[in-house]
Amino acid sequence: MTDSTGDAGRTIDLEIGDVAHGGVFVARHQGRVVFVPDAIPGERVRVRITDTGKNSFWRGEAVEVLDASPHRRPHIWRQADISVAPELRPGGADFGHIELGHQRELKQRVLLDALRRFGGFADPAAAIAPAGGAGSEAESDDGAGWRTRVSLHVDSDGRVGPYAARSHRVIPVDDLPLATPAVESAALALRIGEPGRIDLVQPADGRVRVLPKPDSGRGRARTRGRRSPDRPGPAPEVVVERVGARGFRVDAGGFWQVHRLAAATLTSTVDAALRGLGSDVEWDADAWHLDLYGGVGLFAATIAGVGGAATRVTTVESDARATEHAGENLAEWVGARAETGRVDRWLARVAAEASAADRDRLTRGVVLLDPPRAGAGREVVETVASLAPAAVVYVACDPVALARDLATFRTAGYETTGVQALDLFPNSHHIEAVATLTPVGRRR
Repeated sequence: MTDSTGDAGRTIDLEIGDVAHGGVFVARHQGRVVFVPDAIPGERVRVRITDTGKNSFWRGEAVEVLDASPHRRPHIWRQADISVAPELRPGGADFGHIELGHQRELKQRVLLDALRRFGGFADPAAAIAPAGGAGSEAESDDGAGWRTRVSLHVDSDGRVGPYAARSHRVIPVDDLPLATPAVESAALALRIGEPGRIDLVQPADGRVRVLPKPDSGRGRARTRGRRSPDRPGPAPEVVVERVGARGFRVDAGGFWQVHRLAAATLTSTVDAALRGLGSDVEWDADAWHLDLYGGVGLFAATIAGVGGAATRVTTVESDARATEHAGENLAEWVGARAETGRVDRWLARVAAEASAADRDRLTRGVVLLDPPRAGAGREVVETVASLAPAAVVYVACDPVALARDLATFRTAGYETTGVQALDLFPNSHHIEAVATLTPVGRRR
């Protein structure tokens, strides 16, 4: 390859090939891969090169569509349309220019490619479904109005807005189409703020909470009389989120699914996966089930709902406030426990100290994992497998991390028996998936 340091800022016309993980698309120029956002496979686009720092690939930004895909539509977020200068396009809706059904096809393609390349699956299969479904409220036709939680940023001049795509530069906007109408209205009413972040949350009661999170370093330098960060502040507000008839206590600023239908969709999907295990898992009071990275107990409640009143389930979460809420949310099940701890350390302790009786109970139960975007990782996967649960249900928000962990599970003796993809982030590249695993050769 020739030296490319002078190519940044250059404009070239490219044919767009396939979609890649991360919301970008693949083109080639003189043998070099160029990653381009705001495009669609099959299009011809004009691209400004922005990053030539790698010999193996460049990055660019689409500035004009020369030959459009039949799947292109006006961007759901007008200010993110390709007709707007790239530096002024807000981030967070990187598939918003693509017809919704085709978005899902592309997400499914990314997931299947990850399962092949990183998971070692020869012929993977994974269906994809929108949020909602039978017996519940449906997703909107255009995939808008679903975000019950939005984070805006405040720059040093007090301007409030999202970051421009692939940057940390705050830009003003006049609409937020992915947010619920109430969240959008509250967000657009914010004219100025203290540098940092502002979170907006709309729980099940419908009232939007505005939660400023100023940058403490700069804030202390300018403001007198403010509470010291070393002094305890007021306790966070606790709200109740609902999945069907069941309520879950959670801090207003704590973790809960972002899409208004996501918690119910994931619950029904995990419930179906658990019930589909049949006789592989025992649901008597002696079996021991684990819910790892358990948050406020959403999936522990799903497990207990399948198992019944005497279900023995332990949820493990590193956030002490979430664990406190999980204990309250699971109080109706006498065998439910909520423990605070890092999952890797907690598992290592169980593996080292569990009695023979407890190990036997684990072999009859299910382990559910809902790790962060980076995945559970080799250490956690191998420790889970060493406990020999009857089945594993893995909830994932990153296809590559999922594929790598499923490959580790395979090496440790667990086969993947099903993957269900869920489009819980319409108009973005993000995808959720629920995988089910059982020990190789295990039959009851």
